[in-house]
Amino acid sequence: MLVPRELGFLERADVDFEVWPEAMALGRRFAQEGYELALVGGPVRDMLLHRRSHDLDFCSSARPEQFEPILRHWGRDGFWDMGRKFGTLGAMRRRDDGTLVKVEVTTYRSDVYDPSSRKPEVNYGHSLEGDLSRRDFTVNSMALCVPDLRFVDPFGGAADLAKGVLRTPVDPRQSFEDDPLRMMRAIRFVAQLGFTIAPDTAVAISDMKDRITIVSAERVRDELTKMLLTDRPRAGIESLVDSGLADIVLPEIPALRLQIDEHHRHKDIFEHTMTVLERAIALETDDEGPVPGPDLTLRLAALLHDIGKPRTRRFEPGGKVSFHHHDAVGAKMTRKRMRALHFDHHLIDDVSFLVDMHLRFHGYVDEPWTDSAVRRYVKDSGPLYERLNRLTRADATTQNRRKAMMFSTAMDELEQRVRDLREKEDLAAIRPDLDGTEIIAILGIEPGPLVGKAYRHMLDYRLDHGPVDHDAAVGELNRWWSEQTEG
Repeated sequence: MLVPRELGFLERADVDFEVWPEAMALGRRFAQEGYELALVGGPVRDMLLHRRSHDLDFCSSARPEQFEPILRHWGRDGFWDMGRKFGTLGAMRRRDDGTLVKVEVTTYRSDVYDPSSRKPEVNYGHSLEGDLSRRDFTVNSMALCVPDLRFVDPFGGAADLAKGVLRTPVDPRQSFEDDPLRMMRAIRFVAQLGFTIAPDTAVAISDMKDRITIVSAERVRDELTKMLLTDRPRAGIESLVDSGLADIVLPEIPALRLQIDEHHRHKDIFEHTMTVLERAIALETDDEGPVPGPDLTLRLAALLHDIGKPRTRRFEPGGKVSFHHHDAVGAKMTRKRMRALHFDHHLIDDVSFLVDMHLRFHGYVDEPWTDSAVRRYVKDSGPLYERLNRLTRADATTQNRRKAMMFSTAMDELEQRVRDLREKEDLAAIRPDLDGTEIIAILGIEPGPLVGKAYRHMLDYRLDHGPVDHDAAVGELNRWWSEQTEG
């Protein structure tokens, strides 16, 4: 039998139906030239899980210069060789249905690692089994040789896949010594696949967590991003914290586990954050909605929205606990951490803004806003309006049903008022009724700081009163100017 029946995989007569036709065709070309070719890693794992991938990874007995002509001929829609020094070439072709299939082929490798770096000294290997031994986890150390469909599983990856266990094919300490990023990958697979980490592997991660410091910020960021975009990011975050890796790569999150005093005067902030993350994800929309999921901006904001609380916690008279200005403090901390992880500047700005604004709506619950305040809320939130509302809703985790109902009703009311105002005016593009050129002409002044000051006043007037006709706007500008000149 070629593959484990306990995983529900098809028997040989049906395997060709399951296996990508591109893999079979490429395997036949390699075999004709006398070379071995095997599908490896994630595509094999996903095949056993009945999941499809359009990015196929292969390894081969052939050297790059030997299989390059085959790959160039196959890849009628693209070819690349950026990984040539690592023995990797890639190509892609489009199916008749328009689907783009990408493949990468790598020569069997037997790498040697420098302890001070995760970059290996690339050495070509001589066997498929040897190549599989250098991979991160047993569930990624399986191969399917094509075109003969011989299943190769020297480290029991299929059994681990069936049990949902992450285990390294060699001693975990050696594996993480060679490439510390594998520790982050383990956390990501917890979230992505719903797996648990084998006890010896988990101990090795905790003991060797400091090794992650030799990994570039970009690589750590990419793993965090992939984890957050899975269906179960909470499991990944909890595993990241439990392993101790979060203390190094995202220390603001384990810091949320504040000691709760015997009177439980404030809720567990870490647990609250995990709940907010899950609630925010549940509020994402489909592709046609305003916040299509998975949305990295919203998920990061949900994860980081309360990181300012540990720094701002104060025990007040009467047994109360306060976290004054934790939104502003948290926004600064968010910006600093995301910069350290080399996130995109626009994403940093958006997430920091959401953290800073996540309490803005709470005043509406106590006293409904004027139309002016509603306009300002929409104007200030700009393109992040829908995400801000979802973060605000997700953050309302009170167990008091009356308070929860009041909050939800108030948010519903605000959103309806915004819809009503939008029918009358474009809230997202509010501008003063007079532009800079008109202000200069009416006041008879030269371009400079005074024009900017007048413009800001007219914008405030527009937000307070809504659109007015030209004469009313001119009258307001002249009134304001008189006050300035009299002063």
